[in-house]
Amino acid sequence: MSTDARAFWVVEPGRGEIRPVAVPAPADGEVLVRALHSGVSRGTETLVFRGAVPEDQYSVMRAPHQEGNFPAPVKYGYLGVGTVEQGPTELVGRTVFCLHPHQTAYVVPAESVVVVPDGVPARRAVLAGTVETAVNALWDAAPRVGDRAAVVGAGMVGCCVARLLAGIPGCHVTLVDVDPTRADIAARLGVAFARPEDLAASRGDHDLVVHTSATGAGLQLSLDLLAPEATVTELSWYGDSRIELSLGGSFHSSRLRIRASQVGSVAAARRSRYTYAQRLALALDLLRDEAFDALLTGDSPFDELPEVMQRLADGSLPAVCHTITYRATD
Repeated sequence: MSTDARAFWVVEPGRGEIRPVAVPAPADGEVLVRALHSGVSRGTETLVFRGAVPEDQYSVMRAPHQEGNFPAPVKYGYLGVGTVEQGPTELVGRTVFCLHPHQTAYVVPAESVVVVPDGVPARRAVLAGTVETAVNALWDAAPRVGDRAAVVGAGMVGCCVARLLAGIPGCHVTLVDVDPTRADIAARLGVAFARPEDLAASRGDHDLVVHTSATGAGLQLSLDLLAPEATVTELSWYGDSRIELSLGGSFHSSRLRIRASQVGSVAAARRSRYTYAQRLALALDLLRDEAFDALLTGDSPFDELPEVMQRLADGSLPAVCHTITYRATD
């Protein structure tokens, strides 16, 4: 017997709507999940919402359980938390995280969900996919005890990276953003905060820089902050946007490097030891840390998601992670 549900779709660039969907009864090895919360990954999801995924990246940027195709209509999203209503006995009644689009209920293979540990509230657990990205980035970046580090871009990913870096003994971390209101979030994360203009005296003095702002100016600043022989770990995804860099200064003489990091593959340094599921389970375990609540900056009911996506895309709704809450009757 199928279950009536509703899902958010991008129906054309810049416009979304909620559509009904019939969810089949779970087969053996599957689970029926009733949604509690989902999170909007502002950077990637607003690019998808605007129809800004480059055509040559359509296959790469497919999300797990996505329906439809870019640019539209497409059902997209990957930060979902819900309760298992049907499935294997050991999972029924458990709160789980799933890389699923925004939908009130859904059926997926049991191996697609990861149990949320005790001590991690369901709403905070929507950050699991972003913390997983941060974990992978630090495996790529390989920070060391005592590093002077900067994270340029105080969005979801940048904030998660900064918090994990702050746990390394002796590591001095500065979160950099053009928005001065992010200073309060940096304080709650236990790291320093600076605007780009505040860093003139510390250029060329950082052992490690992680860039997440998705702007050319942010990447240029990241290079300018590096000490000789150091590396910028680049997490930004630019969609179909082009950026310009000035590489005529210290880039060559100081032998600087830019290295891409992307969560779609487990970092090479840990690929022989961690599966995707183990990496995600690690991210959920790290979310026992209450400091991550600083990233949850707003919440709306599911029915308002089409308007919320428009406001996030045009910048009229400022947010780090805006969450969506589902009613028990959905």
